[in-house]
Amino acid sequence: MKKSLTLSLLLGASLFAADLSSVIEIPDASKIIQKDLLAPVSIYKMPDGCVTNDPKAIARGSYIFHNLNGGNAKGDAPEGLSKKLPDGKEKQYGNCVACHNIEKAVGGGNVGPDLTKYHEMFIKSGVRDAQYVYQKIADPRVDNPNTNMTVNLATKLFNEKEICDITSYVLSIK
Repeated sequence: MKKSLTLSLLLGASLFAADLSSVIEIPDASKIIQKDLLAPVSIYKMPDGCVTNDPKAIARGSYIFHNLNGGNAKGDAPEGLSKKLPDGKEKQYGNCVACHNIEKAVGGGNVGPDLTKYHEMFIKSGVRDAQYVYQKIADPRVDNPNTNMTVNLATKLFNEKEICDITSYVLSIK
């Protein structure tokens, strides 16, 4: 009895229910997916003069490394860097410190490799070079297709100059 009463009520209610299919927006998911897909893996050549000991470039790289976005970025942006994009939106920074530890890191992560004394451990020893660091920041998928690191140049999160600044910071002696 209870089953038939419930079924009758549901059936009766469905007869009087409004057809809302014409007012429900159903986006074309294939277009959304295509927009969100990453570009193919790319090998990037580091521009000439990219890595520098210029304190201003290192300061910009440090700022990008240690901050997430313009609205929450700590302190004033260093010369040559802005907290806002030309269209007025907040600049998205790297927040690299969420995953990587490095000298003077506040909240240094332990998901990615420790970058403390990177120059001494990897560059001086010849194990890695500046091109390797630049590539890992630009598109880390080149040697690890399953990386969790952001793909920065292909997505235009950073431009070449910003990647050079971050590379300069990582390679600097702190």
